[in-house]
Amino acid sequence: MTRETDCADAGAFPQGRPSIAAVFARFLRYGFYAFGGPVVQISMLRHELVERERWTQNATFTRALAVYQALPGPEATEMCCWFGHIARGRLGAVAAGVGYVLPGFLLMLLCAWLYVEHGVQSPWVAAAFAGMQPAALALLMKAVPNSFGHVLKMQGAVVACAFALAADFAGVPFWVPLLGGAMWCGLLSRGLAVRAAACGAFFAVLWWSVQRGESAPIVLDAPQSASAPVVADAWALFETGLKAGLLTFGGAYTAIPFVRGDVVTKHGWIGDAQFLDGIAICGVLPAPLVIFTTFVGYVVAGLSGACAITLGMFLPAFSFTLVGHAWIDRLVPEPRFHAALDGTAAAALGLIAATALRLCHARLDSWFAWVLFACALVILLRVRKISTVPLVIVTAAVAGLLFY
Repeated sequence: MTRETDCADAGAFPQGRPSIAAVFARFLRYGFYAFGGPVVQISMLRHELVERERWTQNATFTRALAVYQALPGPEATEMCCWFGHIARGRLGAVAAGVGYVLPGFLLMLLCAWLYVEHGVQSPWVAAAFAGMQPAALALLMKAVPNSFGHVLKMQGAVVACAFALAADFAGVPFWVPLLGGAMWCGLLSRGLAVRAAACGAFFAVLWWSVQRGESAPIVLDAPQSASAPVVADAWALFETGLKAGLLTFGGAYTAIPFVRGDVVTKHGWIGDAQFLDGIAICGVLPAPLVIFTTFVGYVVAGLSGACAITLGMFLPAFSFTLVGHAWIDRLVPEPRFHAALDGTAAAALGLIAATALRLCHARLDSWFAWVLFACALVILLRVRKISTVPLVIVTAAVAGLLFY
């Protein structure tokens, strides 16, 4: 899609196309309703704009969703941009995407400001967040069966996931298991000689990476890097957000290990407790999950850091629609393309599992934290309502106030 008239649904507006301002206002309203994660948010878009208002046909929507699920980035935001493009071309895509993200971004900025200026020193706030952190960990654990259960059914996906888990604990750079998963699953349909040659080349790259000193074994309770600078600038945070935005294959939860790897493990800009606080706050806001990066950026470097990391995180999601996804649409029916993406998603699942295990080891340090974590996980897995996540987070905060 390069022009507004390129859309197959150009005649889908019997009363005339909405203006740019109307597109922005509509998706701003959707942004205030963005509870429950991407599955709920995309279902809302389908109901409102496909079934009720007929902006596009259901088959066209399904094909576009398949494209954006294959791409990195928060797919709900990408689908908003896609609908905006249907309505008003590239300007409409920007208006829809900005409108959808803006409520969560502003609310997270407010929460981050309150957290830094007034909350960190308060024992009451500290107690509330001590209760919210196990619930945030349960939210992360819940993502594995809910968002990735279908991935592990693919051929070779379990091997890719297990390798990524082991590689992460061995300190191997994150791109190695992602590349390995794509190669392993993408080449399963090929002959044994081709797979052996590809795997040999992959392990040669892995050996070269380790020999160059790019990785070192990491233990569960490894301290933050002592040699890294304490303060980050906006450009470094933009790079962190951009890298996460380009690597979130398989869902928004895959941004968590990549962002944590930079801001906690590699640079030591913040600790695991503050990182989990951002995820916990995100759980009660109407926003895409990746908006937790706004909190991270603000805690690290103030307003400029929050804006920089958020811009980097969402830039790929906007760019795919603005540049055009027609060429990617041609790849969707290709089986090896799907297999490679499934392998990447499986490897990302292994990275999420490794991150969750590290965080559980670091933050579940009392019987009360374990009880909160277990109760929150059971509820999140069994109760599938939009209000479940905010209620669990708020209840955990109240429990923290009562216990700590």
